[in-house]
Amino acid sequence: MEVRLTAVFKKVPEGYIGLVEELPGANTRGNTLEEARESLFEAVRLVLQANGSPSEESLKGREVIREPLLVCAA
Repeated sequence: MEVRLTAVFKKVPEGYIGLVEELPGANTRGNTLEEARESLFEAVRLVLQANGSPSEESLKGREVIREPLLVCAA
């Protein structure tokens, strides 16, 4: 499965800060842009993992329907 998200980086005196527009809680900083990118990738992975685990546990053993969801924002 491929998910496209938008990473935003801002230069600050300490280096760079980064965040993902579509994923609250996924933000980071780095001394260089490359450090900020790598750190943001890891932050996204951790946020998705943390958010997915509780829902998986609550659905365990239950019959569910999974389907793609496309959301278009204006």
